[in-house]
Amino acid sequence: MKRLLRGMARPVGRFDASRYFRGDGTLQFYNIGTEAVRTMAKGLYRVHRHDWSVADALAFANVLIKDRHLEVKSVGIELLARYRQACTPRLLPAWKRWLAKNYSANWATTDAISGYLIGPLLVAHPAFARRVAVWSRDRNMWVRRASTVGLIPLVRTGGALDVAYDVASRLHADREDLIQKAVGWTLREVGKIDPNRLERYLGLNGSRLARTNLRYAIERFPRRKQQELLRATRTRNPEPGTRNPEPRTRNPHLHGR
Repeated sequence: MKRLLRGMARPVGRFDASRYFRGDGTLQFYNIGTEAVRTMAKGLYRVHRHDWSVADALAFANVLIKDRHLEVKSVGIELLARYRQACTPRLLPAWKRWLAKNYSANWATTDAISGYLIGPLLVAHPAFARRVAVWSRDRNMWVRRASTVGLIPLVRTGGALDVAYDVASRLHADREDLIQKAVGWTLREVGKIDPNRLERYLGLNGSRLARTNLRYAIERFPRRKQQELLRATRTRNPEPGTRNPEPRTRNPHLHGR
C-alpha cells in the first residue's frame, strides 16, 4: 500500500502542502490529493470488508498512523471510518493515544480523527461527549483540539450544546492559535443551532475570548452584528499573534464524505 502511494507521488509544483503545516519538518507529503487517498481506502475496504473486523481495521490503522506521510495516516483513518457502525466507545482511548503520542501532530490528521471517527461515534453514543470534553484539560495540544472539534458532528444534530460551551469556556485562555481557531469554529457551529444563545454567550464572555476565537465564532452573524460584537470587545481583547497558516477553507474532514 505504501509502495502504491509512493508511486503516485507528484512533484511539489505550484502546490506545496508543507506550507500549510507547522512543525519540525518530520511530516512528509506525497502531494497526491484527497481523492486518491479516499479511493485507496475504499478499495481496501471492498477487498477486506468481509474478512476484517473493526479490530483488524484498527490494527491496520495503528500501523499507518505512525507513518510520517500525511497521506498514509489518512488512508488508515479513512479505512477505519468505513467500519464506523461497528465502532464502540471502547475505541476512544486508542484514538486519544494517537493524538497524545503526536502521531497526529498536524491539524489535518487531528481533524480527520475528530471528524471521521470521534464525531460519528459521539453521534451514535452522545452520552460519551462529556468523556471527550475532559480531554480539553490535557497537556497535549492535539488532544485539546480534538476535545472541541470532535463535538462538532454531534453539535450539528443539536446535541451536546452545553458540553460544547463548557469546553469553549475551558479553552478560552489557551494560547495556541490552533486551539483558538478550533474553539471559534465550534462556537460558530453551535450558533447555527441557536444564534441567540451564542450572542448572549459572546456578550458575557467577550472579555475572555481571543480575537481569533471571536472572528471564527461570528462568521454566520449579519455584517452589522459582527461589527457590533467586534467593537464591544476590541479594547478588552488584544489581537494574539497567529503562528500557523491554517487555511480558512471548508475542512473536508467535517463536511461529508
